[in-house]
Amino acid sequence: MAGIFSKIQEKIAGKSLKEEFPEEFTDDYIQIDATEQAKKAKVIIRPFIIEDFADVKPTLDALRDGYTIALLNIKPIRDKDIIELKRAVEKIKKTCEAIGGDIAGFGDDWIVVTPSFATVYRAQSEESSGQ
Repeated sequence: MAGIFSKIQEKIAGKSLKEEFPEEFTDDYIQIDATEQAKKAKVIIRPFIIEDFADVKPTLDALRDGYTIALLNIKPIRDKDIIELKRAVEKIKKTCEAIGGDIAGFGDDWIVVTPSFATVYRAQSEESSGQ
């Protein structure tokens, strides 16, 4: 098969494929395992409980991986220390912006954070829609 392509190349360009590309590029090939990519392509919706600032790290690691939609229960940290809550939410927001994701709160106790391929639905209020 490679002989056919080199003959076509010679006819079109007037020189052989070996002259145009070094041997190291024409004789080697890379085999890609498609099954590993298919496993990672699945989206995971994962709950996290934020009890203190240190609990933010596993959430951020999962978000940076790119396949996780995080549901954060912030009630434990909110009840314990509101300043730590603000610090944790700010850290999560910065990471969310860096990965091009989206973040939104649900009620007083939950936050959802998505990677770049997903957005959080926000209903338009009557004031913002001009009605």
